Amino acid sequence: MTLPSENEPPTRRQALGVITATAAGFAVVQEATAADNPAANVADRASSIRVKSLTPFRAGPKVFIKIETNHSVTGWGEIDQLEPNTAIALVTSLFELLDGENPTRIEHLWQKIYRAHRDMRGGPFMVHTIAGIDMALWDIAGKLWGTPVYRLLGGPTRDKIRVYPSPKAIKPGAGPGEFCATPQELDRYVKYVAECRKQVGPDGAMIFDAHCALPPPFLIQLASMIEPHNIMFIEEPAVPGNIEVFKRLKAAIRIPLGSGERDRTIWEFIPYLQERCLDVLQPDCAHTGGITQMKKIAALAEGYQVPLAPHCVTSELGVSASFHATAAIPFFLIHEYYPNLLKGADKFLRKNWTVDAQGYASLPEGPGLGVEVDEKVLAEYPKTDKSKWEWPKRGRLADGSIADY
Repeated sequence: MTLPSENEPPTRRQALGVITATAAGFAVVQEATAADNPAANVADRASSIRVKSLTPFRAGPKVFIKIETNHSVTGWGEIDQLEPNTAIALVTSLFELLDGENPTRIEHLWQKIYRAHRDMRGGPFMVHTIAGIDMALWDIAGKLWGTPVYRLLGGPTRDKIRVYPSPKAIKPGAGPGEFCATPQELDRYVKYVAECRKQVGPDGAMIFDAHCALPPPFLIQLASMIEPHNIMFIEEPAVPGNIEVFKRLKAAIRIPLGSGERDRTIWEFIPYLQERCLDVLQPDCAHTGGITQMKKIAALAEGYQVPLAPHCVTSELGVSASFHATAAIPFFLIHEYYPNLLKGADKFLRKNWTVDAQGYASLPEGPGLGVEVDEKVLAEYPKTDKSKWEWPKRGRLADGSIADY
């Protein structure tokens, strides 16, 4: 190939020759450096750890899952608020997407499962199940590195976690209500809230849980009457799904509003922040896709100066997972926790954190989630537990119509 002189423009043939030679040279360089290119090694070929099995265990209304690896490192997770038979069937089917994968590629596996089927993306059944898997994968990662999960998330931002209910934090709640309240019913709620304030004292915290059960006209009436009792925030002021209702309530109520236990993933939380209609976000680690999503929701909320007050109705295993996420976020208010919510779970779950008299939980210790599971006792649980899953039958108004709750 003849190159053109300095003052002579190249011919078309010469130009094509230069391009071809350059491309060939680039290909040689690319091939030579591929082994050193991080982008070409996203599969983490240096690690031989792989997922080899997933075992679900039913315990009353909850499902626990065990994920085993070929390196004898095991992770545990909890699937919450799903019909157990359905949860077991779904997580067993989803194992097809995990089998043989590197369990430390947590974000990759979360995306792989969530996006696996275009017509089953999102929703409570899929996302609650992914949450249990996500907890187990983080448990494996922490155990593999011999450290608590919150240290893999950037380290703790606090030394302890405030929880409720406690002697200094309480949450009175509401049942199904008509669209407009009578003076008698309003008075009943006002007295109820006043008694709760007296119980925790002026230095205590009180949340009022509307539970999506009080229609907007009712809640607007009530909020102005309980405002003098200094409510930390009203929880679940409306049923999720219609942002316009939340905007309407925010414009009419001066008490801070919080919600999120029935919202799943970052995509369902974005509208609340964009429309500035919630003052507190309440994601549930077991409902919103696990630790992976909860950390992302916290980052979104931080940008809007909105704290998290995580909802949580799991056993101590799920609570521990939520505590790890909570420990690693900067904007936090208070965390829900009910001891021994699953009766008899203390016989097969051993946590290593405690709650003090002031209502603060210590941070989980030990590698992974920091919860030891006695598999043999867990396997025997269904033989001794007499409870069974039942679909809720509450939620009716005086005329027999179905109400939200």
